[in-house]
Amino acid sequence: MDEIVKMIGLKNNCTFCGVFRRQALDRGAALLKVDKVATGHNADDIAETVLLNILRGDIARLSRCTSIITGEDGPIPRCKPFKYTYEKEIVMYAYFKKLDYFSTECIYSPNAYRGFAREFIKDLERIRPRAILDIIKSGEDFRISTTTKMPEQGTCERCGYISSQKWCKACVLLEGLNRGLPKLGIGRTQGLNSDGKKDRKRDSRTPSIESKQCGSLEF
Repeated sequence: MDEIVKMIGLKNNCTFCGVFRRQALDRGAALLKVDKVATGHNADDIAETVLLNILRGDIARLSRCTSIITGEDGPIPRCKPFKYTYEKEIVMYAYFKKLDYFSTECIYSPNAYRGFAREFIKDLERIRPRAILDIIKSGEDFRISTTTKMPEQGTCERCGYISSQKWCKACVLLEGLNRGLPKLGIGRTQGLNSDGKKDRKRDSRTPSIESKQCGSLEF
């Protein structure tokens, strides 16, 4: 991330970290031949995600972000055993049990979009302690209309990873980094046409990475 931040600046850091981290987790789990991955998402995280998906209008993620088990139709399902556990309770448990845990925030997170949702939820919690669980409950009770068009899950044409587009998000982000176009893949407009090529003419000075597998990054 230190190298990536040098290229992209202090905005959109969580997009790169999140995409690469999730895919690395899945690929690592596949190498270890595990049958399920348990993540440390707690109640605070789930509530933040519900609000973020509402603010972004991301119906697809909103419909599944509160599920305690996801990816059941994929090769390696994920579960969130701390879904209803407050972050402060986990910290208190770790403290009294003298367990090692990270108590500091990522140095690149202060500018993250999620930070605004986190601050809002903390303000709500001070007024109404049950606010976090209430937001999760609201997310669970959302029902998506059957007429709403949802993205169809497929596989990335480049690396074979799960994707609803021709290229997975990691491949698109790597394409942008290696071409010196770090904003490629940020937001809804990815800058790639239906053939998986960039709309603008390729810069002859930039080496092609089409023959490289997802996960290769040149600095």
